[in-house]
Amino acid sequence: MGLSSTGMRLGLELVHRTGLGRLSGRVLARAGVIFALHRVKPKEAKAFAPNQLLEVTPEFLEETIKTVRGSGFDIVSLDEGLARLANGASRPFACFTFDDAYRDNKDFALPVLERCNVPFTVYVPEHFADGTGQIWWVELERAIEVAATVAVPHLFPGETLSCGSAEEKTQTFNRIYWRLRRMDEVAARRIVRHVCTKAGLDVTGLCRELIMPWEDLRGLAHNPLARLGAHTIGHFAVAKLHPAEALHEMKASKARVEAETGQPCQHICYPYGDAGSAGPRDFVLAKQAGFKSGVTMRKGLIEPRHKNALLSLPRCSLNGAFQNQGYVEALLSGLPFALWNTLVERPRQLASGRALSYEPQSWEGLR
Repeated sequence: MGLSSTGMRLGLELVHRTGLGRLSGRVLARAGVIFALHRVKPKEAKAFAPNQLLEVTPEFLEETIKTVRGSGFDIVSLDEGLARLANGASRPFACFTFDDAYRDNKDFALPVLERCNVPFTVYVPEHFADGTGQIWWVELERAIEVAATVAVPHLFPGETLSCGSAEEKTQTFNRIYWRLRRMDEVAARRIVRHVCTKAGLDVTGLCRELIMPWEDLRGLAHNPLARLGAHTIGHFAVAKLHPAEALHEMKASKARVEAETGQPCQHICYPYGDAGSAGPRDFVLAKQAGFKSGVTMRKGLIEPRHKNALLSLPRCSLNGAFQNQGYVEALLSGLPFALWNTLVERPRQLASGRALSYEPQSWEGLR
């Protein structure tokens, strides 16, 4: 599961406080950065908040924009960023992207982005915008939040998981979450709905509560700063699907965004985006589906070499558990990613006998 939160925080502190990031930023090849965000909303004081890593505050977003510009990055649209990558522009670029099309992107992020004149891309899962999808990680959080205990015989036969304290709820969430991430996703979603039913929750309206409907998305698409990208139909890990099904998820998602907005949809975000959820086969399928770029959740900056891998681009996650501008500066230097890839990921690949790939590697601790 990668580095612990404490280890990541110590690493970012080291890079920031020692000034190593500023030095390495002059040496490492940095063509740009694509930021990955999900939710933007005021902070809630909750002891149990396992999905808080997907949430940043509007204030943090605005400060990050200032930090990015102060670090010498030009904030541009995704299309402009790709053009700069192809042409080898001298100044690094930064692009802001938002996954899943949460309502708070419109309510809280948009005012900041407009005030700061920041172009951005929102990746839309079709069923989420239809109101029929399953945001299962939020469903799981809400079920555990109200439960005293949870029994999941499909995953933990004969075991009852405690949900008494906030700490126990967090431990239970993490145990279930990571088991679900490793299994067939249709079955995993059935299990989550079973847990919700046992907790007395009706979560069928969750998408309508949290996600922008198509009416709002059509309005957003006509904002000169905004573009909509594809995020598949049902937000499934495409690597787990049959090739024909994965291709359909991509092509249909593209067609739906285009039909709703009347604009071309040239960019896709692979759900989850880790190496187990989208791989080389899926990057080829995305090209067949007609996409110009594809973003993952493999962690890293955009380097000159990525102009030959536009369908497998890394991103830098703005993690809600690390809302600190010193950490943002450290990440922009590229040093944390370089250290992780050099000291951990590549030796691990060699030890396992796996061939090194052109795919951007991941600093896996920051989901």
